[in-house]
Amino acid sequence: MTFVTQVLNGLQLGSVYALVALGYTMVYGIILLLNFAHGDIIMVGAYISWIVMSQLGMPPFVAVILSIAGCTLLGVLIDKVAYAPLRNAPRLSILITAIGVSYFLENGAQLVFGADAKVVPSFIDSTTIEIGGMQLSSVALLTILVTAISTIVLTVLVNKTKLGKAMRAVSEDMGAARLMGINVNNTISFTFAVGSALAGIGAILYSMAYSQATPTMGIMLGTKAFVAAVLGGIGSIPGAVIGGLLVGFAEVAVSAIGLSVWKDAVVYLILIVVLIVKPTGILGRPMTEKV
Repeated sequence: MTFVTQVLNGLQLGSVYALVALGYTMVYGIILLLNFAHGDIIMVGAYISWIVMSQLGMPPFVAVILSIAGCTLLGVLIDKVAYAPLRNAPRLSILITAIGVSYFLENGAQLVFGADAKVVPSFIDSTTIEIGGMQLSSVALLTILVTAISTIVLTVLVNKTKLGKAMRAVSEDMGAARLMGINVNNTISFTFAVGSALAGIGAILYSMAYSQATPTMGIMLGTKAFVAAVLGGIGSIPGAVIGGLLVGFAEVAVSAIGLSVWKDAVVYLILIVVLIVKPTGILGRPMTEKV
């Protein structure tokens, strides 16, 4: 019984990491940018939910819609304002800009909302569902289900739609895609929109599990999701999901044996081992530099 509970906890935590890692891997797959502001977009989504439900008294479904919409718009705005002008700049310049955007969002949130944690009201009644004599959390099951559906929808979007084909074309060769009539800037903005929408969903699921919003909540969440993306193979959608689940299971396993104070260290140890043994990750493919 305890083993099943721990597995479910690992799936729930890993599912949140997987959703965040999908946002990382999509942007990196298109423009080779590690968008370190991605975790802070999730933080903004959590604050939107808190404002809508706690301050405005609106129902949870409105908070869900506005959080996803707000994160999507914020992601596109960040791309247009901060990243688009640096499209042809050295990659290091864009990376430094991403870190700057992250600090801007964190400090902006602290200035507006204060440094104390805000309690996000419950989206759904947390109940237990009994299956075969096992008590399963409804929040955990919903988190796993939403992540699975989001992954399937994203896979179909990338592989079967016209916009998805444009994204893959830009990923393979931006110059050739431009010559074929693909609007590269719009395609990149669409990628940011999809990745940020996933961040909005992740914010809701994270708020369901932990019920609080803080200005710095995106730092550790984003870092662990980045580890998950690298572990699975950054640029790979299935890899991001596998990496997220593995990181979630690793944290839960370490906590289960009484070493919860080491759970963050284990995540970074995983990153070090992966970079040494298999830098491309589980499903990643080697990248070649054109000169």
